[in-house]
This record gives sequence, structure tokens and C-alpha cells, in this order.
Amino acid sequence: MSDKVILTEQSNSNTVDIDVSSSFEIAKMINNEDKKVALAVDAQLEEISAAIDLISQKILDGGNLLYFGAGTSGRLGVLDASECPPTFGVTSDIVRGYIAGGDKALRSAIEGAEDDYEHGKADLKNSGAIPKDVVVGISASGNPKWLLGVLEDAKAKGISTIGITCNPEAKIEKFSDIFICTVVGQEALTGSSRMKAGSAQKMVLNMLSTGAMIKTGKAYKNFMIDVQPTNEKLKDRAVRIVAEIANVDKNIAKETLEKTNFEVKTAVVMIVLNCSAPIARQKLSEADGVLRKVI
Repeated sequence: MSDKVILTEQSNSNTVDIDVSSSFEIAKMINNEDKKVALAVDAQLEEISAAIDLISQKILDGGNLLYFGAGTSGRLGVLDASECPPTFGVTSDIVRGYIAGGDKALRSAIEGAEDDYEHGKADLKNSGAIPKDVVVGISASGNPKWLLGVLEDAKAKGISTIGITCNPEAKIEKFSDIFICTVVGQEALTGSSRMKAGSAQKMVLNMLSTGAMIKTGKAYKNFMIDVQPTNEKLKDRAVRIVAEIANVDKNIAKETLEKTNFEVKTAVVMIVLNCSAPIARQKLSEADGVLRKVI
């Protein structure tokens, strides 16, 4: 193994005196480093857009999006996956997140979990991943043996793969059909890749899931039209969305939503086309759920 220290583990010359700095100076140092994150993501937009195209096509073809990561990266994948059902109205199997060490690792560090190559292969198998799916490997360093096991086995099984890392020399590149590398540089606190690296990964994951959902008809203009109104805040949001898209007052929007069990798209079609809920649902079904095709 090379003695070269990987980028995500190198010391940052800008923060060598952070331990003797004031609280304001600490915050300023961290903030200055954080400003570099968006620029690092910007440099990877071509790769990110290719990944969005791949994921959206897989979902349209009946496949699923599976995130795999260790530590912070794994938690970010699970977080992104867990937010897709309420935000976009998809079932929980469409976007799934897996972390080295299992669900217990979401709250507690599982020692050595990321170092087990065979366990990575086993976790991929247990996920039920098949060739029509897409597997996304997430890692700041891009080198955990567990993740290499996941991605190498996915490739061997003909499953499309995407690698997300902050290390240009990441080993996962070899097993990634699309390689997204956000080079954020050294962390403010040496090796603490939950910071800039984590922020960059969160931004990329937001783009992948949101972009794919938009491409599969889960948005109209910039409205979340498949939002699941599971609480008062989301019900109020649904009312505002229907009122604005259908150009009616909120009372009409709310009354129509109540007739559809708060199905935003169905309510919009009912108002715009002056039709019943069954007919609205039929028209949406014929348009593969894409509201723009109906109204």
C-alpha cells in the first residue's frame, strides 16, 4: 500500500492554528472552507447530469436507486433515500439506502465495518439489486473495502454503477460507470470528512434524487406535485400548489383536494379540465403521471 496520504486525510494549512483561535475565528475558518464546496460540485456537473439521466431512465424502466456508503457517507445516503417517499410520493423501495454495519451504524460507529470486502458483497446481494437497478457508492476517500466489494460485485452482475467521492485517486473509480469526484480539498479539522466532503456528497445526492424525480414527472414547473400531505404543513403546501397551478382560490383548491384524498395532480386536472376524479386519474395514467402532458 502506498505511503502517500490521500487528499481527504491531509492537513489544511489554512487552519493549523484553529485550536488557539477564538470562536468567531473558528467559525470563520470553517465557513471559508465551506465556500469551496459548491465550486467543487460545479466542476462535476457534466458527470452529475449523466448520472441523473441514468437514474431517471432506470426508474422509468422499473428499476430502483440504491445508495451504499460507510459512516457519514452511508448516513447521507440513507437520509436522501428516506426523504424521497414524502417528497415525491414514491414507494420506499424505489430509493433505498444501505450503510456498512447495518442500521445500527446509523447511530453508532461499527468498528471495522467498512474494511470488510466480503460483507460488502453480501450486503449487495441482500439488497436484492438486479441489472435494471443502479447502485451508487458514496465515500469521501473512495477506498473502503466494503464499498469496493459492493461496486465490484455490482459490475460483475451487470448492474450500472455510480461512484461519488472527494478523492481523485479513489479506488472506486475502477468500478464506476459514472465517476463523480468533488475535490473539496483538506478539511478544516484534518480527516474530518463529515465536514466539506459530507456537504459535497449531500449536495450531489440532492441533485441525483431530485433531478431523477423531476425527469420522471414528479414536478410541474418547480412544484412538488406528488408531495404526500402527511401533516398540516404539507396539506397547506398542497393547497397552495393546487391554487397556484389551477389559478383558483385556496378554498376551491382545498375542497377539490379533499375529494381526492389530497392527490395534488388529480385535483389540478379536475379543476383545469372540469372533470371528475376518476377521469382525472385516467388522464394522468395515460400520460404516465406527467401533469404537463395533461394540462
